[in-house]
Amino acid sequence: MKILILRFSSIGDIVLTTPVVRCVQQQVPGARVHFCTKPAYRGLLEANPYVDKVHCLTGTLGELVAELQQEQFDFVVDLHHNLRTLLIKARLGRPSASFDKLNWRKWLLVNLKLNTLPPVHIVQRYLAAAAPLGVRDDGRGLDYFIPPGQEVDTSVALPAEFQRGYVAFAIGAQHATKRLPVERIIELCAQLQRPVVLLGGPEDESTGHVVELAFEKQVTPAAPPHRQIPDSPYHFPAQPAASPSSTLIYNACGRFSLHQSASLVRQAQFVISHDTGLMHIAAAFRKEIFSVWGNTVPAFGMYPYRTEFRVLEVEGLACRPCSKIGYDKCPQGHFRCMRDIRFDLDLPPTRDGR
Repeated sequence: MKILILRFSSIGDIVLTTPVVRCVQQQVPGARVHFCTKPAYRGLLEANPYVDKVHCLTGTLGELVAELQQEQFDFVVDLHHNLRTLLIKARLGRPSASFDKLNWRKWLLVNLKLNTLPPVHIVQRYLAAAAPLGVRDDGRGLDYFIPPGQEVDTSVALPAEFQRGYVAFAIGAQHATKRLPVERIIELCAQLQRPVVLLGGPEDESTGHVVELAFEKQVTPAAPPHRQIPDSPYHFPAQPAASPSSTLIYNACGRFSLHQSASLVRQAQFVISHDTGLMHIAAAFRKEIFSVWGNTVPAFGMYPYRTEFRVLEVEGLACRPCSKIGYDKCPQGHFRCMRDIRFDLDLPPTRDGR
């Protein structure tokens, strides 16, 4: 039985579809699983042993449909459910099922602050779309597969101080209102008092550099309560003098591929992440996660799946959530959803018992 799964974006969403891919492959007799996505995410799927073939939207939608029609699929599982996938399903004319996006209920929560959303993770809604195939949740959680050659040897790639263990901090996110301000990232890192590897794309490198500079030099007790990095607009609390247990920062943003960043997440003691793709990758590796939420909320159903986690958020804020996705800046101007988060962390011990 040849089955097509549709999901065009993004990294986190595609990772969240992996239980469907695995369950279809393993539970449907004779299943051959094809996945249709954007070219940027091909590598995520080609590394997945439960995917037989990947189709990408590299040209026009008509060209993609023509390619898909040649496959003569028996069933289509639509895990995106937008206009593009509706057109694809109509052109293919094959039996299909779509997941429930709950857009109306999300609108009520964002605009009227009425939470009618079911307490169900999005993975369960994805799996429900595959239920007509006889697919059931196998309870194994998310998958993430790192291709050969993409595993990071930390004894070579990281400084010596990080080779006994580190925290992975995914500082990026697609929208600014889903990211902590840099001074708050620095504040959180200061509380960790252990080596921290900052992860993100090239667009996060400059933020990571500001964080690195905050911990680069010792600050004596006589230093003023706030200092400014030269040529930087950011102010932040002075940090205590360096010691063997002090926070150390390695800015890995933009230095590693996505698979390599996933490898660093897999080898971390625990993970701190915004509501972003690396959070779901960390969940796939069953890492303990401190999950930071700003303008979005876990009630949307995309919190870390089947792994130990703690949510860091400002509960009861009248303007939150202000969007189901995010903005370039706070619509209210105060950004309290990130600026007012309390970092009262109950940290797991380090490998040497600290």
